[in-house]
Amino acid sequence: MQGQPVRRLTLYHRVDCGLCERMLAELSQLESRYTFALERIDIDEEAGLSARFNAKVPVLAVDGEILCCHFLDTSALIDELTRND
Repeated sequence: MQGQPVRRLTLYHRVDCGLCERMLAELSQLESRYTFALERIDIDEEAGLSARFNAKVPVLAVDGEILCCHFLDTSALIDELTRND
């Protein structure tokens, strides 16, 4: 995988969200098998994000494109992480 760009994952979440914690745990398990950079953003710290994602959290974006909401779509994420651009 040398030369392949590191995929940037963004997890939009909120504190005390069970689904958010579950998705984060699932992402943590994938970190040992796949290379990606994970950024966590608390939507309640920015009004625009809170309005945009309120009922959808957790929301996972890959390189800025939303991949899934509420539950991790593991197969779609693996496809994204292993896809050669």
